[in-house]
Amino acid sequence: MRKDLRVTSHHRRPDTRSGLVFDTHELIRRAGTMREVSRVADAPADLSIDVIGVPAASPITLDLRFESVVEGVLVTGTAEAELRGECVRCLDTIEDEITIDVQKLFLYAGKDEDDEDASRIEDDLIDLEPVLRDAVVLDLPFAPLSRPDCAGLCPECGVNLNADPDHNHGEAIDPRWGGLAEWGQQEQ
Repeated sequence: MRKDLRVTSHHRRPDTRSGLVFDTHELIRRAGTMREVSRVADAPADLSIDVIGVPAASPITLDLRFESVVEGVLVTGTAEAELRGECVRCLDTIEDEITIDVQKLFLYAGKDEDDEDASRIEDDLIDLEPVLRDAVVLDLPFAPLSRPDCAGLCPECGVNLNADPDHNHGEAIDPRWGGLAEWGQQEQ
């Protein structure tokens, strides 16, 4: 009887060329050891939702603390990046900044193996990209506005109502009564 020894993993291997991958060799298995890191890294391609996000390859400023604990390495700190998107009401461009608080425990191999969603240290490397992606995407506004009182676009002609707040098309006539309105104008 032969068993199929396939290893399945939902985790990807860390790319050491990425600015979001950190070497923890000097922290491994030394509980109480700490290291602070400040770095600017390029944003990965998919830190966004349909209407707003962090542009790919734009700078992300990271201020992080790596602390060795019994179970693994605890990463805490902040990530700052620029946002670009489009207002869902008026379609104007939105440019803003986002600051994300990062706090994640990366487990050593062999710790809590039953938890498939746990972040792990692989080959002494920590990859912050999945953690950052989750935090950024969850923090993005679902319906971003160019300003809180954005008036949007005219539903009839598409004029930006923020630029022309007095815009109107006159009194709307119910199409069912349109023929009578024309008849009334002919009498005059």
